[in-house]
Amino acid sequence: MPDLLLELFSEEIPARMQGKAADDLRRLVTDKLVAEGLVYEGAKAFATPRRLALTVHGIPARQPDLKTERRGPKIGAPDAAVQGFLKATGLKSLDEAKIQRDPKGDFYIGLIEKPGRDAIDVLAEILPVIIRTFPWPKSMRWGARSGKPGSLNWVRPLHAITATFGLETEEPDVVKFSVDGIEAGQTTYGHRFLAPAAISVRRFEDYEAKLLDAKVVLDPERRKDAILTDAKQLAFAQGFELVEDQNLLDEVAGLVEWPVVLMGSFEPEFLATPAEVIRATIRNNQKCFVVRDPKTGKLANKFILVANIEATDGGATIIAGNERVIRARLSDAKFFYETDLKTKLEDRLPKFDQIVFHEKLGTQAERIKRIERLAAEIAPLVGADVAKVTRAAHLAKADLLTEVVGEFPEVQGLMGKYYALAQGEDASVAAACEEHYKPQGPADRVPTDPVSVAVALADKIDTLVGFWAIDEKPTGSKDPYALRRAALGVIRLIAENALRLSLMKVAASALAGLSVKPTDAQKLPSDLLAFFADRLKVQLREQGARHDLVDAVFALGGQDDLLMIVRRVEALGKFLDSDDGKNLLAGTKRASNILSIEEKKDKRTFDGAPDAALYSLDEEKALAKAIGEVKAEASAAVAREDFAAAMSAMAKLRPPVDAFFDKVRVNDDDAKVRENRLKLLNEIRSATRAVADFSKIQD
Repeated sequence: MPDLLLELFSEEIPARMQGKAADDLRRLVTDKLVAEGLVYEGAKAFATPRRLALTVHGIPARQPDLKTERRGPKIGAPDAAVQGFLKATGLKSLDEAKIQRDPKGDFYIGLIEKPGRDAIDVLAEILPVIIRTFPWPKSMRWGARSGKPGSLNWVRPLHAITATFGLETEEPDVVKFSVDGIEAGQTTYGHRFLAPAAISVRRFEDYEAKLLDAKVVLDPERRKDAILTDAKQLAFAQGFELVEDQNLLDEVAGLVEWPVVLMGSFEPEFLATPAEVIRATIRNNQKCFVVRDPKTGKLANKFILVANIEATDGGATIIAGNERVIRARLSDAKFFYETDLKTKLEDRLPKFDQIVFHEKLGTQAERIKRIERLAAEIAPLVGADVAKVTRAAHLAKADLLTEVVGEFPEVQGLMGKYYALAQGEDASVAAACEEHYKPQGPADRVPTDPVSVAVALADKIDTLVGFWAIDEKPTGSKDPYALRRAALGVIRLIAENALRLSLMKVAASALAGLSVKPTDAQKLPSDLLAFFADRLKVQLREQGARHDLVDAVFALGGQDDLLMIVRRVEALGKFLDSDDGKNLLAGTKRASNILSIEEKKDKRTFDGAPDAALYSLDEEKALAKAIGEVKAEASAAVAREDFAAAMSAMAKLRPPVDAFFDKVRVNDDDAKVRENRLKLLNEIRSATRAVADFSKIQD
């Protein structure tokens, strides 16, 4: 079957837009093909700084013929309705229509036959529409063509369109269409400087190979691999190792079509500036990589750049230009750093009195005081020194007012650590200045130093409680204050450090420190706890665990110790993976279903202890005895937080529950016996609630 080659050749496309643009092009074209009945075999899109390209192979040469039936008016309907039906179906008269018998009357049915079109004609119709409506995040309208104003909105001026369609064994045809005066054809262009001449192409394989000859690597993944491999080899040849940076690699691969890796250097005295500042300076200003000495792990006074040209001087001029810019930028960074060191962190804090954190939550200074107070309360709970925690919370935000962080916001916290160490602060206090922001994502490191943990928890819980108090909660996909991330951070801090905290009490304490009071202060901690439950379910789901088990544990009420919730969920999950667990769950749900039906029928509940005198069958007696033993054993195990033992106790219920349902008829003819047996079923439900609400567990 024929293949499609499409290329949209333009001025430079911003690197940050290229990946999504390629995905959008593939999705838009293939979705439209399928909608037109042209089901393809495969598709792949590519992007370089100057082009978007798409290949779709295995497209049928022609649309299938379509036959559809259209229901018309009733027999005897007004003439206007009949004429409208004939016009819509293309029938010449009602003699060509079928009649469908229906209880509501007899109706005319018209058979509409729509012959399929050649795929190339369909492509000529859909491609210009896709190009004109392409979803660029930002686009521009430029210039005029042939004396007429331009009408196309595109990310950058579009210069050429390549569109061919045909079998591999034949010369492909050009898909004939035009957009804003640009006619689709078979001509593209190579590298802007190394091979700028026009190139005639036919199909994708021919296109990709000719571009490569013209110094254009089409596939962005291939460009990334080439950059990474060459950079590592160049660094190794000089006795260094590359400091890898995936985000920078992605960006640089979007800036070049023919990557050429070169190495430059800067003066060794700049290495007195913190390594992270050097890296941020070189990365942000020149899109270059840094290298380190593998023996010491420290940065070397070298950098690696990626050029888009094979220079005749071997890249000497390009290297010199980058060195000149980097030298100036590092000089600025060194000046900022040395200037910052002249002012102590605490001396910067008064400025926070004039900086608003949020109009309803006060200034940054007020927030720092809240974090100090809350962190001091948390400190004994996590085994941290209160004085160190208070000092760390006092200084943790001060680096936000430094010159370096103003220039490079991504090093906030980290610079706080450097400045704290420089002014002689305790190592734990300095570490907390950096780590109180952590973890900032699922892959980020979780602090383990108790001082850092206390301040990190206080920072995140103050944020959550504050925004909950002013009713600025996340909604749908919107979370402008990153509250979901903050909640996940709290969960990871607690779980990975095995901390015992009452979230309700800590949240209530944080609420007490706010100047603004919510409408329902009593409800806020429980609402926030429900939010934590949702975040915990998300985390467990990402780890491959069953999120419904979180609901089963939280449904017991009074569960605000996240560590114990996690451990109980883990034990419950292991239990339900066993045969005993699966069968007990089935038995418990069967008991709950019967109870629900009978409670609805009788309009009452069957609470209260069963009457042992009414037991007539051995299975009843055995179940009642087992429930009593298991309830006591499981409750005792839960009380000593041995959830594995609690689950083992629950497993003892399985045989008597199975036997009960096998031998005993619950809805006995004797009303008293029936009521007693329903109470016994309620006891099963009550016994399992010692560990979880089994009704919340999915089958």
